[in-house]
Amino acid sequence: MHSPIATLDERAVVRKIAWRIIPFVFVLYIISYLDRANIGYAALQMNRELALSSEAFGFVSGIFFIGYFLFEVPSNFMLSKFGARVWIARILVTWGAISVVSAFVHTATQLYIVRFLLGVAEAGFFPGIIVYLTYWFRARELATTVALFTAAIPVSYIVGAPLSTWIMDHVHWFEWSGWRWMLVLEGAPAVIGGIVCFLFLSDRPADAKWLTPAEREWLQGQLAADARARPNARHFGSLKAMANPKVLYLAFIYFVYQCGSLGVGYWMPQIIKGFSSALTHTQIGLIAMVPYIFATIVMVLWSRHSDHRNERRLHSAVPLGVAALALLGAGVSTNPYVSISMISLSLAGLYAFKSPFWALPTLFLSRSTAAISIAVINSIGNLGGFVGPFAIGYIKGSGASATPGLLFLAGLLVLAFLMTFFLRLSEQADGADPVASGQQANR
Repeated sequence: MHSPIATLDERAVVRKIAWRIIPFVFVLYIISYLDRANIGYAALQMNRELALSSEAFGFVSGIFFIGYFLFEVPSNFMLSKFGARVWIARILVTWGAISVVSAFVHTATQLYIVRFLLGVAEAGFFPGIIVYLTYWFRARELATTVALFTAAIPVSYIVGAPLSTWIMDHVHWFEWSGWRWMLVLEGAPAVIGGIVCFLFLSDRPADAKWLTPAEREWLQGQLAADARARPNARHFGSLKAMANPKVLYLAFIYFVYQCGSLGVGYWMPQIIKGFSSALTHTQIGLIAMVPYIFATIVMVLWSRHSDHRNERRLHSAVPLGVAALALLGAGVSTNPYVSISMISLSLAGLYAFKSPFWALPTLFLSRSTAAISIAVINSIGNLGGFVGPFAIGYIKGSGASATPGLLFLAGLLVLAFLMTFFLRLSEQADGADPVASGQQANR
């Protein structure tokens, strides 16, 4: 007589887990990025109303990441202490409330403070979800799983671009500006999402009442076997993980990547506005959808290819090289159609990089150590979210053009490409140089 585990359909169980978790966290991340990135669309009205210069808007866009940086690692300590369900719900509720409050600002200083607090509130959400996914999915499924989750980033722009600009053009209740209503209407779903998160998520497979006992036992056995299959995965204490050269090396790559990704993302509405003064806000939003639709398709296909080949390093490096060349093209082009095509290609490269990259830490770290290490990488890396938008704002303020800023970001991405291309993680002693010396790992 066969045991219940022996008769399980493995693919069916994986699909059941994926359908339970991925659509929900996908929606949460869309909400997250709406509240983070809608400031770029708000700027079309807000900058004039609050008398914000290009430099000031660049600072507004970037200061979010200062708060994010300072509280990222502490937030992940709290996630480990209280559990994913409780802590992710807390993050959602607080950032939703602060996003709504940001609609009531009247000065640049007030906006600086609220954006900083929004970064504090959201700190820990992304790495927390990445670590949460490792509790449920094996290494062989991780890049595709992370891709399906992080595809919410370009999708949030696809949804947010026309939604945000439509609200700005059409919602002016009680004689309030459209950009203020946009912040309120797009902030409220995070509060609702936090409540649903608390009621819906299970912290670990052992707590999942929606799985049968046989399914829970099979999944826990598979995850344990997955961990044993990585004999080079190391377990460090929290402080040692934060100081590990490989972790810091990956953090710097992610820092440079974020400079490019968020520099383009936050400034795209104003770059498109520069194509023609006749464009309405809604038309700008519709045009902005195009690069993100293309990026989403490329991101998912590239991540599946990475899982199929079971290769991470080159699948992380190549998209960065493509993004750098495309940003260079966008920077030197004066044709709007060529410019938007190059921006589309650059964003496709930037988003295709994400999923293979986030699979890299799991190749040399234990699951428990990965929680803190991913937070460190994301925290330090997200400082690029301050540098990129601020650099474009500063350069644009000096010369009234975003072109030098795009060329600057292209140069940074070349550096990130080279660092990733020469990266070596496997079979490496703790504290060793993370750059290969004539030897490159398959992963």
